[in-house]
Amino acid sequence: MSAHTSAYNAYKQNSVTTASPGELTLMLYNGCLKFLVKSKKAIEEKKFEEKNTNILKAQAIIAELMSTLNMDIEISKQMLPLYEYMNRRLIEANTKNDLAILEEVEGLVTEFRDTWKEVLKITRQQQYRNTQRV
Repeated sequence: MSAHTSAYNAYKQNSVTTASPGELTLMLYNGCLKFLVKSKKAIEEKKFEEKNTNILKAQAIIAELMSTLNMDIEISKQMLPLYEYMNRRLIEANTKNDLAILEEVEGLVTEFRDTWKEVLKITRQQQYRNTQRV
C-alpha cells in the first residue's frame, strides 16, 4: 500500500470517528447513493454479482438508518415506512435487475440526503448565533 493510500485511509477513518451524529447520518446517505450508482453501472455492464454486492451494501445502510430512528419523535414514525419501502424496492431491483427501481430509490435517498444537509446547515447557523450571544 502506498503512503498516499495509507494517509487517505487514515483521513477517512478520522473523519468518521470525529463526525457528529448528524454528519454520520449524512455520510450514510452519501454511501447509500454511491452503492446505488455502482449497482446501476453493474447492471448495465451485466456484472450481476457486483450488482448484488452493492445493493446489499445499500440495504445495510438503510437498515442502519432505520435502527437509529428515535421512535419517540413523530418524524421518525413517518420515516420508518419510507425506509421499509426503499428496502423492499431494493430487494425487487436486485431480483429483477431493474434500473428504474434503483433510480426510484436513488431519488428518494437523494431527497432525504438533501433535506438532512439543510437540517444540518440550519442547526449549525442556530448554534453559531447562540454562541455569539454569550
